Amino acid sequence: MELRHLKYFLAVAEELNFTKASEKLFISQPPLSRQIIELEEEVGARLFNRNNKKVELTEAGKYFEKEVRELFQNLEHITLKTKKIAENTSGDFRIAYISSIYSTVISELIKHLKEQFPYVNFKLFEISTTKQISALEQGKIELGIIRSPIKSPKIKSQLWFQDGFSVVYNKSSIQINSEEEIPNLKDETFVFFNKDYAPHYHEVLLELCAFYGFTPKVVHESNNINSIVQLVKNGLGISIVPSNIARNNQDPEIDFVELKKVNLYTDVSLITSREDESEITKSAVAFLLNFKK
Repeated sequence: MELRHLKYFLAVAEELNFTKASEKLFISQPPLSRQIIELEEEVGARLFNRNNKKVELTEAGKYFEKEVRELFQNLEHITLKTKKIAENTSGDFRIAYISSIYSTVISELIKHLKEQFPYVNFKLFEISTTKQISALEQGKIELGIIRSPIKSPKIKSQLWFQDGFSVVYNKSSIQINSEEEIPNLKDETFVFFNKDYAPHYHEVLLELCAFYGFTPKVVHESNNINSIVQLVKNGLGISIVPSNIARNNQDPEIDFVELKKVNLYTDVSLITSREDESEITKSAVAFLLNFKK
């Protein structure tokens, strides 16, 4: 049994007239009649009662018509899903982000993408800027969220937002009432990002401290912003973190002082492959650019 047999059957079942059905199918009537006979022989049941005056479905034919219509509906669904896969709306889409980007926006991004592309398996990776650049160049991720700068001929970078800096401290260990008191922190213990993990960010933090007239006494290091904030909360030192961390942290044990006098910022950028023109990537980038931070 072939699909053409079923299509011919449905045409005759709809028209209940072999002449009209053959015209609809753009074939002559004798071959159509032969195809229906072959189908009946294969099924082992008469599907039509026919004479010189009329054609009608038998009880078996009525049941067969119902099932064949459902079969074609399922086939249409399968075809649509296959088309979506071919259009790159299925498979894996890998997104990397730095730890200093608050999780709310990442969660909202995934929800948004899943609604648009339900057949896609979205995967998240929290990795450093330098590793993201390497992963994107090697095709291991499709979208990265990094702190600039970036120099790579293979990567397209788009500024998402500029982020300032804030001092974070444990309120039970130290009191900082204003930015004017920052120079007094020269003897305090600092918790910083590891220099090898985020070299550019590390240099910016040193510049910030130099602006306020001291070199920080860095005792503890971490590769994760949440770990840094936790170390500060535990009373092991103070740190300087991106201001968006301060805006999105509600922990009552710690507080932040934004560094407004110094004209230093980091560019948070979205990176994609220069060759990537997929609808998923375009949708993800557009969502982030429109997201209210």
